[in-house]
Order: sequence, then C-alpha cells, then structure tokens
Amino acid sequence: MKIINQDLRKAGLKVTLPRVKILELLENAEDHHMSAEEVYKALIDQGEDVGLATVYRVLTQFEQAGIVERHNFENNLSVFEITQEEHHDHMVCDICGKIIEFRNSIIEEQQEKVAKEHGFKLSGHSLVLYGLCDNEDCHNAAK
Repeated sequence: MKIINQDLRKAGLKVTLPRVKILELLENAEDHHMSAEEVYKALIDQGEDVGLATVYRVLTQFEQAGIVERHNFENNLSVFEITQEEHHDHMVCDICGKIIEFRNSIIEEQQEKVAKEHGFKLSGHSLVLYGLCDNEDCHNAAK
C-alpha cells in the first residue's frame, strides 16, 4: 500500500480510499485489463461503498496522470491497465473478449522501418490483432 500511496502522490493526486482500492485492483488484476464496470463490480464484491461515477472519475484521473492506459477495442468496451514501461501490443478474441498481451521485436522494427520509408516520425502506436483465442468454446461458437 505504501508504494501505491507514493504512486498517487507522485502523480499529484490526493491519497483517497477509492483511489487506493482502484489502483490495488488494477495492479493485482489477473488479466491486467479491466473495464470500469468490472472495477466497480469487484469493489462492490469486496464490500466497498463506491459509486460507478466515482470509478469512472478516478480512472479518468489515473489516465490523465499517466498511471493507467485506456484501450478501446472493437467490442466498444474501454479497458484500463496499469501503464507499463515496456511497450506491448494486444490480441483480442472476437468471441469471449479475452485480451492477450504480447511483445515482438520484429514487429516493432518493421513498424519503424515502414514509418521511415514514408518519411514519418512515430510518436507512438497501437497494434491490436483480432481473432480466436485458444478456448475450444470460442472455436465452436465461430463455426
């Protein structure tokens, strides 16, 4: 919890119980990506008295402070994850919505090469691959 308090102060945010709880949830999330609704539901399940509007407000503050990143995938759902130092990309299952993070140096090099060939200086990028995860139910549903 001490590290979380330092993270909040470093970002210029006051340490409040909802902020601490939301940050803890995101840091301990099994799949690293949570929607605002999932964060809200998890807090309610923990017995926390917090409103959905507070969750949205805190996540927006975290995003503005650079603590979290928001991803808007094609399923029209925004998910949040703790900002990581090392860049990564995502694969999203069309059926269940599972999100898989991956890193690939060859893809990174090729993106830089393509940008350079076009005289384009990259300031950032987002690569999302869509398809089917390894879950048999997803493959059966896609048939």
